Amino acid sequence: MKIIDLSKPIQYNKNDPWFMKVKIKHKPHRKAKWLIRAFGLPFRLFPKNFVGWADDTIQKMGVHATTHIDAPWHYSPITNGKKSKTIDEIPLEWCIGEGLVIDMKHKVDFDPITVADIDFFLTKNELTIKPGMIVLIKTGRDKYNGTKDFHKKGTGMSGEATEWLINKGIKVMGIDSWGWDLPLHYMIKKAKETGNSELFWEAHLVGQNKEYFHMEQLVNLDKLPFHGFKIVVLPLKIVGASAAPARVIAMFD
Repeated sequence: MKIIDLSKPIQYNKNDPWFMKVKIKHKPHRKAKWLIRAFGLPFRLFPKNFVGWADDTIQKMGVHATTHIDAPWHYSPITNGKKSKTIDEIPLEWCIGEGLVIDMKHKVDFDPITVADIDFFLTKNELTIKPGMIVLIKTGRDKYNGTKDFHKKGTGMSGEATEWLINKGIKVMGIDSWGWDLPLHYMIKKAKETGNSELFWEAHLVGQNKEYFHMEQLVNLDKLPFHGFKIVVLPLKIVGASAAPARVIAMFD
């Protein structure tokens, strides 16, 4: 079986903006010796060549700071009149499925991905979306992941295209850009320029009426074919959270 890792490493990166900063403290083996001694084991009874155990503490990491999956609770407290699901409530059967890559690398920054874009790609490549698939949108912007401008670049999904995928029976989808929508600062700028209150976060807010989960900051989508593989999404089970870091892998028989 061949496995492709679609998750970015969790580590400190000086170029990340403040809202994406991750800080991890790595504790050396020798520190544990004194903890074990405090638990009551005399040094003379330590196993031969035992130098203690390593330990690590995540000192800072937002649930949206790295490769992660957003829950409906992130978009709105209510989905279609009911309390939105938090990330620990995601049905696990939705987390494993046949994968499909939709290649949108040709889309320029700030040009939203439309239903017509997706439909043209599917027709050209003789592909069909089936209910229960996990659909991955490839923009190629993961090449900027770890740079200062990562969150300022890229295309993103339109609300119309997001709803179209949900109506096709897709419950979990993902993208290799910083976010699912167009870049945040661009949406704010355009909303102010046009006075249109419906522009901001339009794709996320589809989740107010139609339940779905989406992944952001995926990597290595270029290593995948358009179809013929399975996707496994394993978010941390953080009770009540709006999202969770996830290990996302593609598997080939």
